[in-house]
Formats: sequence, structure tokens, C-alpha cells
Amino acid sequence: MPSANHETTLACQWELLKMLPSRGPGLTSRDLRDRLEHAGHEVSKRTVERDLSELSRVFPILSNEISKPFGWHWKPGARVDFPGIDLAEAVSLGLLEDLLRQLIPPTFTEALEGRFAAAREKLKALPQNRYAKWSDLIRYVAPGLPLHKPSIHPGVSRAVQEALLQKLQLKVRYRGPGSTTTKELLLHPLAIIQQGARSYLLATTFDYQDVLHYAFHRMHAAEILDAPAKRPAHFSLDTFLAQGGGQFGDGKTISLKAHVTDSLATIL
Repeated sequence: MPSANHETTLACQWELLKMLPSRGPGLTSRDLRDRLEHAGHEVSKRTVERDLSELSRVFPILSNEISKPFGWHWKPGARVDFPGIDLAEAVSLGLLEDLLRQLIPPTFTEALEGRFAAAREKLKALPQNRYAKWSDLIRYVAPGLPLHKPSIHPGVSRAVQEALLQKLQLKVRYRGPGSTTTKELLLHPLAIIQQGARSYLLATTFDYQDVLHYAFHRMHAAEILDAPAKRPAHFSLDTFLAQGGGQFGDGKTISLKAHVTDSLATIL
């Protein structure tokens, strides 16, 4: 099994290849050393020169020896597209993973699972890198009471998203707040908003023009219909939110007078 030092060397060389420009005059070994150091790889200029010399035997890279300092770059037309993620992406995704899992339902994070896994493997392979340890030193804590992500019935999220994208009507079995039974609704999807851990569909229902919120977790079933959805004239998601639509209000402001403690007043 490769040692940690060997894995660190390979990761550094991988980053080095990704940093090389596609044409001359290229970057000097000092420039590349500085960039690697900024990315968390502590290497000497001599190490960079040795790595470049070794890599040039395998990859189509060359040194521009017209004038000193020499610049390294890919041969014309030979730029290689490297898969994977770099260290900065790995650290960022490592931090975002905790936050997104608290805010977004699992059905919304499925597309990111591969990137999250790649980020974890990247950080695991670089135990000596100081930036790789950043994810061990910071955590996200919600500003209010932690809320559990609501459970969404299978197929609901995909049906809602597809109906919205295709601008088609949606038939759902919906259970309203405080109700123990469901009723059938015909919805005209307009947009999706994410409020903390909860997802809501903005839609009109039947032939009414009022734009209302419909919680994903209250939909027990969802079916896409062939009929086109009706969209209210001049509806704008940004305008709707700017007028307080995202806060479940009617867009009007109120004056609030409250008796609070000095500490709460400071927080507010």
C-alpha cells in the first residue's frame, strides 16, 4: 500500500501538471513552487524542477529554454484534461457537505454524492497538508433551533421538478397542516423555493390566480399531466420574494411593538 509520503508526492505532481499553461513561454519553477505552496503543498524549488524533469519523460510537457528563467508548459495541442478535484475544491466541498445536508433534502444532494466522496478521498490522501486539516477545525451550527429534514414521499421531488421544467400541470394528493387526510389538487407549478430544510412549490391551483406554497413533504403522491400549466400574467419569482412571498406573508409590512429583555434587544 503506498505510503503517505508517496501519496502526497503524487498529489503534488498531479496539481503541478494541472497548473501548467497550454503554451509558452510557460511558468517558471519558482512560479509553480509559489502556486503549489499557496495550494498547501510545501515543496522546494529544487523539488519542483526534479518533478518537472521526471514528468516530462512521461507527459508531453517541455521547457522553454530560449531565455532564463525557463518556463514550463504543455506542448502545442497536447493539453491534457485531468479529472478529479483540486485541494481547494476538496476543502470547500468538505465544509459545504455538512451545511447542505442540514439544509437540503437528500433528493436534492444525490447529484453531489460523487463530488463529496471525491473530496473526502482527496483530503484523506493528504494527511500532512495543512489545508486538508481545515475541515477538522470548523463546523456549521444553525442559528436557530435545529430542524429535522422532513421525509418526502418517493417520486414526489422528481415529479415536481419535471413538471416545473416542462411547464406541465401536476396532480397531487396533498395533506394540509393539521389535517389527517389528503385531498386531490390540480397545481400549476411556478417555482421552487428552499426554506431551511424544507422545500416548497409555488403554484396556483385549479383556476385560481393566488400563488400559494405547497410543501413537498405534504405531497403523498404526484403525477405529471399532459396539459400545459397556466402561468399568471407578469409573475416574477424575484418580485414575489421581494414582496415578502418567501416569508408566507401577503407582501405588506407591519409595525411591531414588543417587550423584550436587554440581551434579546442586543441580539435583535
